[in-house]
Amino acid sequence: MLTVVSDTHSTDTHRLSGRTLDAVREADLVAHAGDFMRESVLDEFEREADRLLGVSGNNDDAGIRDRLPEARTFTFGGLTFAMTHRQRGGSTALALFGRQRAADVVLFGHSHRPTYEPTDEVVLVNPGSHAQPRGNRAAHAEFERREGGGVEGRLVTVDGEPFESFVVDGRGARDR
Repeated sequence: MLTVVSDTHSTDTHRLSGRTLDAVREADLVAHAGDFMRESVLDEFEREADRLLGVSGNNDDAGIRDRLPEARTFTFGGLTFAMTHRQRGGSTALALFGRQRAADVVLFGHSHRPTYEPTDEVVLVNPGSHAQPRGNRAAHAEFERREGGGVEGRLVTVDGEPFESFVVDGRGARDR
């Protein structure tokens, strides 16, 4: 399983709880789309996750910016994921970011709003914020490998309620 979180905005702890904490601990890979805020919070995530890939966000301190890139690309379930905290220009800029990296899925944060948005060329997913939802649902994203390739994805509340499910198979996305 790939678990995706973002926008922790903490100065002292990872602020993981409920299903989000369980998903981080169970994941083969955890991706954090930026805004840990303090380097000690990044260290706490690294202690909880078997494997953590992160990017720096606009509120991250210098220690995090020194350790993490602003963008990265990785594979999971036979798909290419591109991750950044934000791109000025909204969905169009995020889709371009994904196309430039030959990605199937773009993971991003910043807005604290959990989002699943299929476009013609790439799927955009914002896990929201598990810790500071700012009027949105406190959430994260989970991706499971599918036999034959691709992933089943879902946006999940901290309480464990899936509220958006979808499939990405490298030929686009479809709602479940």
